[in-house]
Amino acid sequence: MKRRDLIKHLTDNGCVLMREGGKYSVYQNPKNLKEVPITRHPEMEDFAARKICRALEIPLL
Repeated sequence: MKRRDLIKHLTDNGCVLMREGGKYSVYQNPKNLKEVPITRHPEMEDFAARKICRALEIPLL
């Protein structure tokens, strides 16, 4: 999965960028205050994207 597709899915579901780190961007779901780091690699495995969605409690891709 492309990173940009995951970021679009997160923002469409209300998640916001909290901060940028050296290797990660941290997104938060403001409804439940859960935070998840997202790697800056242009590609990621589908299971990793599903795990991020589950951790933020948003619909899966």
